[in-house]
Amino acid sequence: MVAELSLATAMVILTVILHAAGLYTVARLLRLEEREEAVEHIHPMSLRGIGVTLSVILSLIALHGIEIWLYAFVYDLIGAVQGLRNAVYFSTITYGAIGYDDLAMADRWRLVSAIEGINGVVLIGWSTAFFVTLSGRMRRR
Repeated sequence: MVAELSLATAMVILTVILHAAGLYTVARLLRLEEREEAVEHIHPMSLRGIGVTLSVILSLIALHGIEIWLYAFVYDLIGAVQGLRNAVYFSTITYGAIGYDDLAMADRWRLVSAIEGINGVVLIGWSTAFFVTLSGRMRRR
C-alpha cells in the first residue's frame, strides 16, 4: 500500500503542477489577447473572440489529455494495465470519473487509479472554474 500511495501522491503533485502551469500560460495569453481586443475595439463575441474561446477549450482538453497520458504511461510502465491502448482508455475513464470494471487494473495498483479519479475530478473542476471566469469576460461588453 505504501508503494501505491507514494506513486499516487507523486502523480497528483505532478499533474497539479502541470495543470497550474498550463492554466497560467493560457491566462497570460488571454491577457495579451484582451489588451489587443481593447486597443482594436474587438467584441469578445466576434468571430475572433469565438476563435479565442474555442482555442481555450481545446487548450484545456489538451492539458487534460497530457495528464491522462501521464497516468497511462505510468500504468503501462508498472504493468498495472496490459498494453498502452488499454492504459490510455482506462486512464481516460478513470480521470473523468466515468468508471470502469477495475478488473483491467492489477490488484496491487488499484488504489492509484482510485486516486486518479479524485485527482481528475479536482482538475476538471479547476478547469471549469477557469472557463466560467473566461465566460464572464464575454458578458462585460
